Amino acid sequence: MKTFEELGVAANIRKAIEEMGYENPMPVQEEVIPYLLGETNDVIALAQTGTGKTAAFGLPLLQKIDVKENVPQALILCPTRELCLQIASDLADYSKYIEKLRVLPVYGGSSIESQIKSLKRGVQIIVATPGRLIDLINRKTVDLANIRYVVLDEADEMLNMGFMESIDAILEKVPEERLMLLFSATMPKEVAKITRKYMNNDPKEITIGRKNEGSSTVKHVYYMVHAKDKYLALKRIADYYPSIYGIIFCRTRKETQEIADRLIQDGYNADSLHGDLSQAQRDYVMQKFRIRNLQLLVATDVAARGLDVDSLTHVINYGLPDDIESYTHRSGRTGRAGKTGTSISIVHLKEKGKIREIEKIINKKFEQGVIPSGEAICEKQLFSLVDRIEKVKVNEEEIADLLPSVYRKLDWLEKEDIIKRVMALEFNRLIEYYRDAEEIDTPQERSSRDQKEYPRRKDRERNDRSSGGRTAERGYSRLFINIGRTDNVNPATLMGLVNDFVPDKISIGRIDIMQNFSFFEVPERDVQKVIKSLNRQEEKGRRISVELAQGNPSPRNNYNAQRFDRDRGMKKDSGSRNQNQKNSDKGHRKGNRKPKFS
Repeated sequence: MKTFEELGVAANIRKAIEEMGYENPMPVQEEVIPYLLGETNDVIALAQTGTGKTAAFGLPLLQKIDVKENVPQALILCPTRELCLQIASDLADYSKYIEKLRVLPVYGGSSIESQIKSLKRGVQIIVATPGRLIDLINRKTVDLANIRYVVLDEADEMLNMGFMESIDAILEKVPEERLMLLFSATMPKEVAKITRKYMNNDPKEITIGRKNEGSSTVKHVYYMVHAKDKYLALKRIADYYPSIYGIIFCRTRKETQEIADRLIQDGYNADSLHGDLSQAQRDYVMQKFRIRNLQLLVATDVAARGLDVDSLTHVINYGLPDDIESYTHRSGRTGRAGKTGTSISIVHLKEKGKIREIEKIINKKFEQGVIPSGEAICEKQLFSLVDRIEKVKVNEEEIADLLPSVYRKLDWLEKEDIIKRVMALEFNRLIEYYRDAEEIDTPQERSSRDQKEYPRRKDRERNDRSSGGRTAERGYSRLFINIGRTDNVNPATLMGLVNDFVPDKISIGRIDIMQNFSFFEVPERDVQKVIKSLNRQEEKGRRISVELAQGNPSPRNNYNAQRFDRDRGMKKDSGSRNQNQKNSDKGHRKGNRKPKFS
């Protein structure tokens, strides 16, 4: 293993990072640092979050900056305010012994006037989120004419958040002869497009692991449960790991708040992080989480982007994300800096195929976990307490004066009695809960007979997707959605779904809630946006499907209706079909019943 000195890092920078506890370079640093110090080609570095990317590009940049020039020479773009502040803080620490070097974080949610004043005083490195930097460019208060180095950190996340146009506008303002460094955990086609468009210097590609591969320090586990049991499974998982320090990822702001509220009510040290919180509230929650005043943070993907917290033991997916890149980012938040971590997914039967898709992309095999029993949880918690008692640091001097009174108070108890009472004090609530709690069943896959019947049921459901003879108001289109009264849906919950999943504010017209499905109207210009945003999302374990209502379908397009009529006609026949049904019923009476599934 090489040292930072062997990589070519200057003595004044080495002194600073050694004081921070850096001993040996991590793999991405070992690959990137000497290349950036010695070559003039663009670089594409593919590495997971938490592998030391900031130092990989930060140390060479600091070494190449000319502090005599009091103008911006390096620009680092990143997706979020939190990551912007983290990178700027790290660079300030690395450059502790470089005189007159100034780093400025530029981000939204803080005073733009103070950032303008700092730019006027002069800085050499700007760390910015794209939106705020565009604002400064439009105000003509930032000059990028002397930029020699551009870093795109977490490029895939920036594109996921819709910053492509902003990145284009920013890169038009920097000189063509700049050196460009792109760091990304994954390599989707949008990131590849940036590399083709802006990297003209035969870019060097450095990959730590395989492209899109999951971190080697993360174990991937999934628990298969019925949709109704997901929260109960989450509780058992949290209880089974007494020292858990992790993030629970949910799909929507509403679900995030609901899960956090339930955990808090059940006595867990938890809080939520989502887009409905103000910036001050988000900062407060994050501060509590960073100093470990919170054990569990319940968050949406958007709120957790750029979140940089070390030593997470677990990431829990309260349902899988739609795209594999999001899963990679989620799981990459644990197992960082060489430590091990666990990525847990709580899934239902319909998500099993998605587990297999993720396995292929990240080149890692998921373990199927067994939901721990109440007895196993109590035992695990008990021995965790015993371990903490054994290892607790005792300050003899501080408690010496109090001990005689304590000894007198407890003198009538034997050692075994004291131990029992300590255990009871800690575990009475837990023991009582699991004494009465039912164990959680693992759902079984459908039988082959049921799998054959399932498409037929789907055809029959589609046959009812006409708009019921109604026509939408002028300028609106009528949409079908596959949830209704049986799913406890009402107009308020349907509007909440649209608000949660569709990124922009949508005007909703007439809503008709049916037994197994519903109709709602949206402006014609928003139809595709709503369909794209809602399709494949989930509501209480049910996969959502949205499409245009069919109105009065013509016979040519009414294949499903014809098939439905044909099926109904067959049911009226008395011949072989009735006999087959009798035989089938006889089989069921013998015990060949279809398994239940959620």
